Amino acid sequence: MARRRERGYTLIEMIIVFTMIGILVGLALPEYKNAVKKAKESALKEDLFQFRKLIDQYFSDKGKYPASLQTLVDEGYLRKIPADPLTTRTDWIEVREEPKSEELEPGMTFGIVDVHSSSEAKALLDGTPYNTW
Repeated sequence: MARRRERGYTLIEMIIVFTMIGILVGLALPEYKNAVKKAKESALKEDLFQFRKLIDQYFSDKGKYPASLQTLVDEGYLRKIPADPLTTRTDWIEVREEPKSEELEPGMTFGIVDVHSSSEAKALLDGTPYNTW
């Protein structure tokens, strides 16, 4: 009576397959992390572009810069302040306009002219900190 050979995978075949899967995952993981960071950078660039566009629109409409990002929300230029894609918080750095010496008066406030991310991390491409963009 002839024995039928049992079907299945040998231990060596299984080890080879799992080793190959491990190597592929090891190669793909850094690329995945870079892709996620690139997507966040792209979202940050778009958010900053929109903020700057709205600040300019506010200045064009009102003849002065907004007192804060919340002013843009209160006056209908923004629905809400978006979260920074890198920090996931709304703690943007607001850059105030530089006062001229003849404009200085006690209690006078100057509006924001620019916005930066509050993230201390650095960009993938050139290594500049995001909070200087």
